[in-house]
Amino acid sequence: MKCGVRFCGGCNPRYDRGTAYEIIKQNLQEKIQFEYAQEGVTYDILLVIGGCTNCCASYEQYIAKRGLIKIWDMDEIDKTIKILKDFE
Repeated sequence: MKCGVRFCGGCNPRYDRGTAYEIIKQNLQEKIQFEYAQEGVTYDILLVIGGCTNCCASYEQYIAKRGLIKIWDMDEIDKTIKILKDFE
């Protein structure tokens, strides 16, 4: 499965978004191909990593066949990993 990853601009981060991404990636590296989202590329799923509860990063310009997952807090990591595992 191919997952496009989109980060917010980081204007008000309340946690380390990069660390959150690394934890998610490490837990799913054998099942999911992660890459930074690019326009014109079709992904199975899009992961939007916001720095606060607004999670305002735009994502409409990306194509995701199976939907979108948003994360905005370290407490969302386990739930996000479970959702991504369930897509398999």
